[in-house]
Amino acid sequence: MSPDLAAQLNRPVATLLGVRVDGLSLFLAAALFCVAVLWLRAAGRARSRQAALEAAEADAERLDAVLSAQAEISGRMQTMAEIFGARQADLTRTLSDRLDGLTSRVGQSILSTTKDTKASLSILAERLAVIDRAQSEIRNLAGEVVRLKDVLANKQSRGAFGEGRMQAIVADALPASAYRFQATLSNGRRPDCLIRMPNGAPGLVVDAKFPLEAYSALEAAGDEAGRSAAGARLRRDMDVHVRAIAEKYLIPGETQDTAFLFVPSETVFAVLHEEFDDIVQKAYRAGVVIVSPSLLNLSIQVVQAVLKDARLRASAGRIQAEVRLFAEDLERLDARVAALRQHFGQASRDVDQIGLSSEKLRHRGRRIADVELGEETRPDGIAAPGARG
Repeated sequence: MSPDLAAQLNRPVATLLGVRVDGLSLFLAAALFCVAVLWLRAAGRARSRQAALEAAEADAERLDAVLSAQAEISGRMQTMAEIFGARQADLTRTLSDRLDGLTSRVGQSILSTTKDTKASLSILAERLAVIDRAQSEIRNLAGEVVRLKDVLANKQSRGAFGEGRMQAIVADALPASAYRFQATLSNGRRPDCLIRMPNGAPGLVVDAKFPLEAYSALEAAGDEAGRSAAGARLRRDMDVHVRAIAEKYLIPGETQDTAFLFVPSETVFAVLHEEFDDIVQKAYRAGVVIVSPSLLNLSIQVVQAVLKDARLRASAGRIQAEVRLFAEDLERLDARVAALRQHFGQASRDVDQIGLSSEKLRHRGRRIADVELGEETRPDGIAAPGARG
Protein backbone atom coordinates (compact mmCIF):
# COMPACT_ATOMS: atom_id res chain seq x y z
CA MET A 1 0.00 0.00 0.00
CA SER A 2 1.36 3.37 -0.87
CA PRO A 3 1.83 6.00 1.75
CA ASP A 4 -0.70 8.28 0.11
CA LEU A 5 -3.33 5.68 0.18
CA ALA A 6 -2.58 4.83 3.80
CA ALA A 7 -2.72 8.48 4.68
CA GLN A 8 -6.06 8.80 2.94
CA LEU A 9 -7.42 5.84 4.78
CA ASN A 10 -6.27 7.03 8.21
CA ARG A 11 -7.65 10.53 7.70
CA PRO A 12 -10.99 11.04 9.52
CA VAL A 13 -13.91 11.16 7.20
CA ALA A 14 -16.87 11.83 9.49
CA THR A 15 -17.93 12.11 13.10
CA LEU A 16 -20.58 9.67 14.30
CA LEU A 17 -21.96 10.15 17.82
CA GLY A 18 -18.86 12.09 18.88
CA VAL A 19 -16.51 9.45 17.43
CA ARG A 20 -14.29 10.33 14.50
CA VAL A 21 -14.52 7.77 11.80
CA ASP A 22 -11.65 7.43 9.37
CA GLY A 23 -11.78 6.06 5.85
CA LEU A 24 -10.46 2.63 6.76
CA SER A 25 -13.02 2.10 9.43
CA LEU A 26 -15.61 3.28 7.08
CA PHE A 27 -14.26 0.93 4.46
CA LEU A 28 -14.26 -1.97 6.89
CA ALA A 29 -17.69 -1.09 8.07
CA ALA A 30 -18.84 -0.99 4.50
CA ALA A 31 -17.17 -4.30 3.83
CA LEU A 32 -18.78 -5.82 6.92
CA PHE A 33 -22.08 -4.38 5.82
CA CYS A 34 -21.71 -5.91 2.43
CA VAL A 35 -20.72 -9.22 3.98
CA ALA A 36 -23.69 -9.04 6.30
CA VAL A 37 -25.97 -8.20 3.43
CA LEU A 38 -24.61 -11.05 1.36
CA TRP A 39 -24.94 -13.39 4.34
CA LEU A 40 -28.49 -12.28 4.91
CA ARG A 41 -29.23 -12.78 1.25
CA ALA A 42 -27.69 -16.21 1.37
CA ALA A 43 -29.62 -17.07 4.51
CA GLY A 44 -32.79 -15.78 2.86
CA ARG A 45 -32.02 -17.83 -0.21
CA ALA A 46 -31.35 -20.85 1.99
CA ARG A 47 -34.59 -20.27 3.81
CA SER A 48 -36.34 -19.79 0.50
CA ARG A 49 -34.82 -22.98 -0.80
CA GLN A 50 -35.76 -24.73 2.43
CA ALA A 51 -39.25 -23.40 2.16
CA ALA A 52 -39.32 -24.34 -1.50
CA LEU A 53 -38.02 -27.75 -0.60
CA GLU A 54 -40.59 -28.09 2.14
CA ALA A 55 -43.23 -26.83 -0.26
CA ALA A 56 -42.03 -29.32 -2.84
CA GLU A 57 -42.14 -32.05 -0.23
CA ALA A 58 -45.59 -30.87 0.77
CA ASP A 59 -46.52 -30.74 -2.89
CA ALA A 60 -45.09 -34.22 -3.33
CA GLU A 61 -47.10 -35.39 -0.34
CA ARG A 62 -50.14 -33.65 -1.74
CA LEU A 63 -49.40 -35.17 -5.15
CA ASP A 64 -49.08 -38.58 -3.52
CA ALA A 65 -52.36 -37.96 -1.69
CA VAL A 66 -53.93 -36.76 -4.92
CA LEU A 67 -52.56 -39.79 -6.77
CA SER A 68 -53.76 -42.03 -3.96
CA ALA A 69 -57.15 -40.29 -4.00
CA GLN A 70 -57.14 -40.51 -7.80
CA ALA A 71 -56.37 -44.20 -7.61
CA GLU A 72 -59.08 -44.65 -5.00
CA ILE A 73 -61.46 -42.59 -7.11
CA SER A 74 -60.44 -44.60 -10.17
CA GLY A 75 -61.19 -47.80 -8.26
CA ARG A 76 -64.48 -46.42 -7.09
CA MET A 77 -65.24 -45.20 -10.58
CA GLN A 78 -64.47 -48.65 -11.93
CA THR A 79 -66.68 -50.19 -9.24
CA MET A 80 -69.39 -47.66 -10.01
CA ALA A 81 -68.90 -48.35 -13.72
CA GLU A 82 -69.37 -52.05 -13.05
CA ILE A 83 -72.40 -51.32 -10.87
CA PHE A 84 -73.74 -48.92 -13.49
CA GLY A 85 -73.04 -51.54 -16.16
CA ALA A 86 -74.96 -54.18 -14.22
CA ARG A 87 -77.70 -51.69 -13.47
CA GLN A 88 -77.74 -50.62 -17.09
CA ALA A 89 -77.96 -54.26 -18.20
CA ASP A 90 -80.82 -54.85 -15.73
CA LEU A 91 -82.45 -51.63 -16.88
CA THR A 92 -81.94 -52.66 -20.50
CA ARG A 93 -83.51 -56.06 -19.86
CA THR A 94 -86.37 -54.46 -17.92
CA LEU A 95 -86.90 -51.89 -20.62
CA SER A 96 -86.70 -54.63 -23.25
CA ASP A 97 -89.25 -56.76 -21.39
CA ARG A 98 -91.49 -53.78 -20.89
CA LEU A 99 -91.08 -52.73 -24.49
CA ASP A 100 -91.88 -56.28 -25.60
CA GLY A 101 -94.98 -56.30 -23.39
CA LEU A 102 -95.92 -52.83 -24.53
CA THR A 103 -95.32 -53.86 -28.14
CA SER A 104 -97.49 -56.94 -27.64
CA ARG A 105 -100.24 -54.92 -25.98
CA VAL A 106 -99.98 -52.23 -28.62
CA GLY A 107 -100.10 -54.92 -31.32
CA GLN A 108 -103.16 -56.52 -29.72
CA SER A 109 -104.74 -53.11 -29.27
CA ILE A 110 -104.01 -52.29 -32.89
CA LEU A 111 -105.48 -55.65 -34.00
CA SER A 112 -108.53 -55.10 -31.81
CA THR A 113 -108.84 -51.54 -33.05
CA THR A 114 -108.43 -52.79 -36.61
CA LYS A 115 -111.15 -55.39 -36.10
CA ASP A 116 -113.42 -52.84 -34.47
CA THR A 117 -112.65 -50.40 -37.24
CA LYS A 118 -113.38 -53.03 -39.87
CA ALA A 119 -116.62 -53.93 -38.10
CA SER A 120 -117.53 -50.25 -37.79
CA LEU A 121 -116.64 -49.69 -41.42
CA SER A 122 -118.70 -52.73 -42.39
CA ILE A 123 -121.66 -51.44 -40.38
CA LEU A 124 -121.08 -47.99 -41.81
CA ALA A 125 -120.97 -49.47 -45.31
CA GLU A 126 -124.22 -51.31 -44.64
CA ARG A 127 -125.81 -48.15 -43.28
CA LEU A 128 -124.50 -46.20 -46.23
CA ALA A 129 -125.98 -48.83 -48.50
CA VAL A 130 -129.28 -48.49 -46.63
CA ILE A 131 -128.99 -44.72 -46.94
CA ASP A 132 -128.25 -45.08 -50.65
CA ARG A 133 -131.29 -47.30 -51.06
CA ALA A 134 -133.35 -44.86 -49.00
CA GLN A 135 -132.09 -41.99 -51.14
CA SER A 136 -132.92 -43.98 -54.24
CA GLU A 137 -136.38 -44.69 -52.86
CA ILE A 138 -136.73 -41.03 -51.92
CA ARG A 139 -135.76 -40.03 -55.45
CA ASN A 140 -138.23 -42.55 -56.83
CA LEU A 141 -140.84 -41.28 -54.39
CA ALA A 142 -140.07 -37.73 -55.45
CA GLY A 143 -140.55 -38.81 -59.04
CA GLU A 144 -143.80 -40.52 -58.08
CA VAL A 145 -144.91 -37.38 -56.25
CA VAL A 146 -144.09 -35.30 -59.31
CA ARG A 147 -145.99 -37.74 -61.49
CA LEU A 148 -148.84 -37.72 -58.99
CA LYS A 149 -148.85 -33.94 -59.10
CA ASP A 150 -148.98 -34.12 -62.89
CA VAL A 151 -151.78 -36.67 -62.65
CA LEU A 152 -153.73 -34.56 -60.18
CA ALA A 153 -153.25 -31.47 -62.33
CA ASN A 154 -155.27 -33.11 -65.10
CA LYS A 155 -158.99 -33.65 -64.44
CA GLN A 156 -159.22 -36.90 -66.37
CA SER A 157 -156.05 -38.25 -64.73
CA ARG A 158 -157.28 -37.10 -61.33
CA GLY A 159 -160.61 -38.87 -61.89
CA ALA A 160 -158.78 -42.01 -62.94
CA PHE A 161 -156.63 -41.78 -59.80
CA GLY A 162 -159.66 -41.58 -57.49
CA GLU A 163 -161.45 -44.31 -59.40
CA GLY A 164 -158.40 -46.56 -59.33
CA ARG A 165 -158.02 -46.17 -55.58
CA MET A 166 -161.69 -46.95 -55.06
CA GLN A 167 -161.46 -50.01 -57.30
CA ALA A 168 -158.44 -51.28 -55.36
CA ILE A 169 -160.32 -51.03 -52.05
CA VAL A 170 -163.41 -52.81 -53.42
CA ALA A 171 -161.47 -55.53 -55.27
CA ASP A 172 -159.34 -56.32 -52.20
CA ALA A 173 -162.36 -56.85 -49.92
CA LEU A 174 -165.13 -58.39 -52.08
CA PRO A 175 -165.33 -61.36 -54.43
CA ALA A 176 -165.53 -60.56 -58.14
CA SER A 177 -169.18 -61.66 -58.29
CA ALA A 178 -170.23 -59.10 -55.65
CA TYR A 179 -169.39 -55.93 -57.60
CA ARG A 180 -169.09 -54.52 -61.08
CA PHE A 181 -167.13 -51.51 -62.27
CA GLN A 182 -168.71 -49.14 -64.81
CA ALA A 183 -172.02 -51.01 -64.67
CA THR A 184 -174.75 -49.66 -66.94
CA LEU A 185 -178.01 -48.75 -65.18
CA SER A 186 -181.48 -48.74 -66.70
CA ASN A 187 -181.24 -45.01 -67.43
CA GLY A 188 -178.01 -45.51 -69.35
CA ARG A 189 -175.82 -44.00 -66.64
CA ARG A 190 -172.58 -45.74 -65.66
CA PRO A 191 -171.39 -45.26 -62.04
CA ASP A 192 -167.81 -46.03 -61.13
CA CYS A 193 -168.84 -49.08 -59.08
CA LEU A 194 -172.07 -50.99 -58.36
CA ILE A 195 -171.97 -53.38 -55.40
CA ARG A 196 -174.51 -56.20 -55.68
CA MET A 197 -176.45 -56.76 -52.47
CA PRO A 198 -177.70 -60.23 -51.41
CA ASN A 199 -181.23 -61.63 -51.69
CA GLY A 200 -182.01 -59.59 -54.79
CA ALA A 201 -181.73 -56.27 -52.94
CA PRO A 202 -180.89 -53.14 -54.97
CA GLY A 203 -177.23 -52.45 -55.60
CA LEU A 204 -175.07 -49.85 -53.81
CA VAL A 205 -173.55 -47.15 -56.04
CA VAL A 206 -170.04 -45.81 -55.33
CA ASP A 207 -168.76 -42.87 -57.39
CA ALA A 208 -165.34 -41.21 -56.98
CA LYS A 209 -164.98 -37.41 -56.94
CA PHE A 210 -161.91 -35.28 -56.15
CA PRO A 211 -162.46 -31.48 -55.72
CA LEU A 212 -158.73 -30.75 -55.88
CA GLU A 213 -158.78 -27.24 -57.42
CA ALA A 214 -161.10 -25.81 -54.77
CA TYR A 215 -159.20 -27.53 -51.97
CA SER A 216 -155.84 -26.33 -53.31
CA ALA A 217 -157.19 -22.78 -53.54
CA LEU A 218 -158.40 -23.09 -49.94
CA GLU A 219 -154.97 -24.25 -48.79
CA ALA A 220 -153.17 -21.54 -50.76
CA ALA A 221 -155.40 -18.71 -49.53
CA GLY A 222 -153.39 -16.25 -47.46
CA ASP A 223 -156.18 -14.10 -46.04
CA GLU A 224 -159.76 -14.42 -44.93
CA ALA A 225 -161.17 -13.14 -48.20
CA GLY A 226 -159.23 -15.73 -50.16
CA ARG A 227 -160.39 -18.49 -47.83
CA SER A 228 -164.01 -17.35 -48.16
CA ALA A 229 -163.78 -17.39 -51.96
CA ALA A 230 -162.09 -20.81 -51.96
CA GLY A 231 -164.70 -22.12 -49.49
CA ALA A 232 -167.53 -20.91 -51.72
CA ARG A 233 -165.91 -22.64 -54.68
CA LEU A 234 -165.52 -25.87 -52.71
CA ARG A 235 -169.20 -25.74 -51.67
CA ARG A 236 -170.21 -25.14 -55.28
CA ASP A 237 -168.11 -28.03 -56.63
CA MET A 238 -169.28 -30.47 -53.96
CA ASP A 239 -172.92 -29.42 -54.54
CA VAL A 240 -172.49 -30.18 -58.24
CA HIS A 241 -171.03 -33.62 -57.46
CA VAL A 242 -173.77 -34.45 -54.93
CA ARG A 243 -176.61 -33.42 -57.25
CA ALA A 244 -175.06 -35.39 -60.15
CA ILE A 245 -174.90 -38.59 -58.07
CA ALA A 246 -178.40 -38.11 -56.64
CA GLU A 247 -179.94 -37.46 -60.05
CA LYS A 248 -178.04 -40.07 -62.06
CA TYR A 249 -177.55 -43.05 -59.78
CA LEU A 250 -180.41 -43.14 -57.24
CA ILE A 251 -183.02 -45.24 -59.08
CA PRO A 252 -185.86 -46.69 -56.95
CA GLY A 253 -185.96 -50.48 -57.05
CA GLU A 254 -182.64 -50.69 -58.91
CA THR A 255 -180.18 -49.02 -56.56
CA GLN A 256 -180.15 -48.32 -52.86
CA ASP A 257 -181.66 -45.12 -51.50
CA THR A 258 -178.13 -44.09 -50.49
CA ALA A 259 -175.03 -43.76 -52.66
CA PHE A 260 -171.38 -43.25 -51.70
CA LEU A 261 -169.38 -40.23 -52.88
CA PHE A 262 -165.76 -41.42 -52.56
CA VAL A 263 -163.16 -38.74 -51.80
CA PRO A 264 -159.71 -40.39 -52.24
CA SER A 265 -158.01 -38.17 -49.65
CA GLU A 266 -158.27 -38.36 -45.89
CA THR A 267 -157.14 -34.73 -45.62
CA VAL A 268 -159.85 -33.42 -47.95
CA PHE A 269 -162.41 -35.59 -46.12
CA ALA A 270 -161.30 -34.19 -42.72
CA VAL A 271 -161.47 -30.60 -44.01
CA LEU A 272 -164.98 -31.19 -45.36
CA HIS A 273 -166.23 -32.56 -42.03
CA GLU A 274 -164.44 -29.97 -39.88
CA GLU A 275 -165.05 -26.76 -41.85
CA PHE A 276 -167.92 -27.56 -44.23
CA ASP A 277 -170.39 -29.56 -42.20
CA ASP A 278 -173.24 -27.95 -44.18
CA ILE A 279 -171.98 -29.72 -47.32
CA VAL A 280 -171.95 -33.08 -45.53
CA GLN A 281 -175.48 -32.55 -44.12
CA LYS A 282 -176.84 -31.42 -47.49
CA ALA A 283 -175.34 -34.47 -49.20
CA TYR A 284 -176.82 -36.75 -46.50
CA ARG A 285 -180.30 -35.26 -47.04
CA ALA A 286 -179.88 -35.90 -50.77
CA GLY A 287 -179.11 -39.57 -50.10
CA VAL A 288 -175.35 -39.24 -50.75
CA VAL A 289 -172.82 -40.20 -48.07
CA ILE A 290 -169.30 -38.74 -48.41
CA VAL A 291 -166.70 -41.40 -47.54
CA SER A 292 -162.91 -41.44 -47.31
CA PRO A 293 -160.71 -44.46 -48.13
CA SER A 294 -160.87 -45.68 -44.51
CA LEU A 295 -164.66 -45.29 -44.30
CA LEU A 296 -165.13 -46.96 -47.68
CA ASN A 297 -162.99 -49.86 -46.50
CA LEU A 298 -165.09 -50.13 -43.33
CA SER A 299 -168.32 -50.00 -45.35
CA ILE A 300 -167.01 -52.67 -47.71
CA GLN A 301 -166.22 -54.88 -44.71
CA VAL A 302 -169.82 -54.44 -43.50
CA VAL A 303 -171.08 -55.39 -46.96
CA GLN A 304 -168.73 -58.38 -46.90
CA ALA A 305 -170.22 -59.48 -43.56
CA VAL A 306 -173.75 -59.08 -44.99
CA LEU A 307 -172.83 -61.16 -48.04
CA LYS A 308 -171.32 -63.82 -45.82
CA ASP A 309 -174.47 -63.92 -43.69
CA ALA A 310 -176.59 -64.19 -46.84
CA ARG A 311 -174.47 -67.08 -48.07
CA LEU A 312 -174.90 -68.77 -44.72
CA ARG A 313 -178.66 -68.24 -44.84
CA ALA A 314 -178.79 -69.59 -48.39
CA SER A 315 -176.83 -72.62 -47.26
CA ALA A 316 -178.98 -73.19 -44.14
CA GLY A 317 -181.78 -75.10 -46.05
CA ARG A 318 -179.26 -77.33 -47.75
CA ILE A 319 -177.54 -77.95 -44.44
CA GLN A 320 -180.88 -78.90 -42.82
CA ALA A 321 -181.68 -81.32 -45.70
CA GLU A 322 -178.30 -82.91 -45.30
CA VAL A 323 -178.88 -83.19 -41.54
CA ARG A 324 -182.24 -84.94 -42.16
CA LEU A 325 -180.62 -87.38 -44.58
CA PHE A 326 -177.88 -87.94 -42.05
CA ALA A 327 -180.51 -88.74 -39.35
CA GLU A 328 -182.25 -91.20 -41.68
CA ASP A 329 -178.95 -92.91 -42.47
CA LEU A 330 -178.24 -93.04 -38.75
CA GLU A 331 -181.60 -94.73 -38.05
CA ARG A 332 -180.96 -97.31 -40.77
CA LEU A 333 -177.53 -97.94 -39.35
CA ASP A 334 -179.00 -98.45 -35.87
CA ALA A 335 -181.55 -100.98 -37.24
CA ARG A 336 -178.83 -102.86 -39.08
CA VAL A 337 -176.66 -102.89 -35.97
CA ALA A 338 -179.57 -104.35 -33.97
CA ALA A 339 -180.11 -107.04 -36.62
CA LEU A 340 -176.41 -107.77 -36.65
CA ARG A 341 -176.46 -108.01 -32.85
CA GLN A 342 -179.28 -110.63 -33.11
CA HIS A 343 -177.31 -112.55 -35.71
CA PHE A 344 -174.29 -112.44 -33.44
CA GLY A 345 -176.44 -113.71 -30.52
CA GLN A 346 -177.81 -116.64 -32.54
CA ALA A 347 -174.35 -117.43 -33.82
CA SER A 348 -173.07 -117.36 -30.25
CA ARG A 349 -175.78 -119.82 -29.15
CA ASP A 350 -175.00 -122.06 -32.12
CA VAL A 351 -171.33 -121.97 -31.21
CA ASP A 352 -172.23 -122.93 -27.63
CA GLN A 353 -174.29 -125.92 -28.90
CA ILE A 354 -171.47 -126.94 -31.20
CA GLY A 355 -169.08 -126.74 -28.27
CA LEU A 356 -171.39 -128.89 -26.15
CA SER A 357 -171.64 -131.54 -28.91
CA SER A 358 -167.88 -131.45 -29.31
CA GLU A 359 -167.42 -131.98 -25.56
CA LYS A 360 -169.78 -134.99 -25.65
CA LEU A 361 -167.87 -136.43 -28.56
CA ARG A 362 -164.61 -136.04 -26.66
CA HIS A 363 -166.09 -137.88 -23.65
CA ARG A 364 -167.36 -140.72 -25.83
CA GLY A 365 -164.00 -140.92 -27.53
CA ARG A 366 -162.26 -141.27 -24.16
CA ARG A 367 -164.72 -143.99 -23.07
CA ILE A 368 -164.19 -145.85 -26.31
CA ALA A 369 -160.46 -145.67 -25.77
CA ASP A 370 -160.89 -147.08 -22.23
CA VAL A 371 -163.01 -150.09 -23.32
CA GLU A 372 -161.20 -153.55 -22.88
CA LEU A 373 -161.85 -156.61 -24.95
CA GLY A 374 -164.30 -158.77 -22.99
CA GLU A 375 -167.75 -158.42 -21.60
CA GLU A 376 -168.85 -154.96 -21.58
CA THR A 377 -171.37 -153.89 -19.12
CA ARG A 378 -173.88 -151.27 -19.87
CA PRO A 379 -174.35 -148.42 -17.56
CA ASP A 380 -177.46 -150.24 -16.18
CA GLY A 381 -175.40 -153.45 -15.25
CA ILE A 382 -176.71 -155.67 -18.07
CA ALA A 383 -174.13 -157.36 -20.24
CA ALA A 384 -173.96 -156.09 -23.71
CA PRO A 385 -174.95 -158.50 -26.49
CA GLY A 386 -172.07 -160.46 -27.91
CA ALA A 387 -169.87 -159.71 -24.90
CA ARG A 388 -167.82 -162.47 -23.50
CA GLY A 389 -167.90 -163.62 -19.89
